[in-house]
Amino acid sequence: MRLKRYLEQSSSPLSTEMEFELNINSKLLVSNVRRKKKQQLSAPFASITAASPKEPINVVTPIFTIAAAATKPSHSTAATAATKWRVTAGNLAAGAIAGASVEAILYPIDTIKTRLQAMKSGGGIRALLQSGGGRALYAGIWGNLAGVAPASAIFMAVYEPVKAAATKMAGPDKEFMGPLAGGVAAGLASSIVRVPTEVVKTRMQTKEFNNALTALKTIALKEGSKGLFAGYGSFLLRDLPFDAIEFVTYEQLKKVYKVGALRDGRELNPGEHSVCGAMAGAVTGLVTTPLDVLKTRLMLQGGSRAQYANAADCAVKIVRQEGWGALFRGWEPRVIWIGVGGSVFFTVLEQAKKAFAPKPPVKPCCSGKSKNSNSSKQSAQKQ
Repeated sequence: MRLKRYLEQSSSPLSTEMEFELNINSKLLVSNVRRKKKQQLSAPFASITAASPKEPINVVTPIFTIAAAATKPSHSTAATAATKWRVTAGNLAAGAIAGASVEAILYPIDTIKTRLQAMKSGGGIRALLQSGGGRALYAGIWGNLAGVAPASAIFMAVYEPVKAAATKMAGPDKEFMGPLAGGVAAGLASSIVRVPTEVVKTRMQTKEFNNALTALKTIALKEGSKGLFAGYGSFLLRDLPFDAIEFVTYEQLKKVYKVGALRDGRELNPGEHSVCGAMAGAVTGLVTTPLDVLKTRLMLQGGSRAQYANAADCAVKIVRQEGWGALFRGWEPRVIWIGVGGSVFFTVLEQAKKAFAPKPPVKPCCSGKSKNSNSSKQSAQKQ
């Protein structure tokens, strides 16, 4: 009312439109004051001011709107930082669970494959069975799991961010570059743990050692880092292409199936993830078998009893002494092992990623404020 008296005392007369606007705003103020006295609630509108009769009257925005706008950026920044940590932790956990699951389920097949590749005189399945079965097929599994879990965790923690960055840089026409770069980078990062783990596992599968810890200590003391990282070059030669091919194949199979069969209608279910993973694993396992044979031979020779100078020398000697077929020795169990392994790995991985993914933040309810705003408008209209 003071505003009205001030305007009445001023020299400039009020126009009809200004007077109508002033009456409406005055009624809103009166209504809110009455509501404050009755319901003990703070008025949602600030007071109206006018610098002079010639200046327009400013209607102030509701206070709760200003407060929400002011606090939103800091909340969003904190949520984003928390989400990044959750995503990284989720990738670590998902990779560890998926890698350990595959290794535990398919370890006997891997043992059979390793023994076949280590046989220089051949002998086939009969010689393989004579070398031991049953519990012997699980030789070194616990030591291997101790290395596979952290290695797989590192792999997925590196793979996802590198894939996302590479996909963004490559553009929509070259999306395959994302999983390609991610697979190579992740394989290189995890090789620091994977190679010593693979060396110990290979030595135990061929019955050179009976205990993983004993094998690790003996190799480290007698052969040093050269023994622990025996075949490192051939390992990278096998696993970097392997990781790149498998993940590119898997991602492309998912994309083709989702667009072609599902018409982009939904995400793949666990069964469909399993089939795509099995196909990607089987194809990759067959293509990379010669590289796996070279890796096995180089790792078995250790550091002090080196028979091969490097991967190229190993390949030449195998072909000369045993024939071309020796480079594909053990491909049958390898294709089965990696095919089934791809099925298990990618199914578990996708489900674990969903389970560990950050949940969307719960938005605060503003229904009470909306009701208060609506009731103030209705009361103003009645008056």
